Amino acid sequence: MNSLVLMAADSTSSASLTSSLIMFALIILIFYFLIYRPQKKRDKEAKAMLAAMKKGDKVVTIGGIHGTIVTVKDKTVVIKVDDSARIEFSKEAISSVISKDAVKTAPENSKKDKKAVEAKAETPIVEEKAQETEEKTEENK
Repeated sequence: MNSLVLMAADSTSSASLTSSLIMFALIILIFYFLIYRPQKKRDKEAKAMLAAMKKGDKVVTIGGIHGTIVTVKDKTVVIKVDDSARIEFSKEAISSVISKDAVKTAPENSKKDKKAVEAKAETPIVEEKAQETEEKTEENK
């Protein structure tokens, strides 16, 4: 009888040990897919962006300073902030790079967007409401 109790206790402890190991493995997998892997992907993209920097690119630093790259060195870049102001930054201090091509096309798109907003503002509904308010002001006089 005692041997049956001991065998039951051994099987229960081994089952709980197995379930604990499975839960621990699941937690490690969750951390890998939700934290470690996306961070490695962001690091890889950041390194590629810093390696692709070239003279003339528009950049934004982690401090929020906007400028144009004048010189690219091994570990630093010189950024032209104003006509006469140039600042040297570490490459790691650059948060985003905007290429020359993207800067040239951006103003064209913004002009089109402004025209679309102006066209939407001049809809017949707005004109009808304006006429109704004019009629009401004439009736009040």
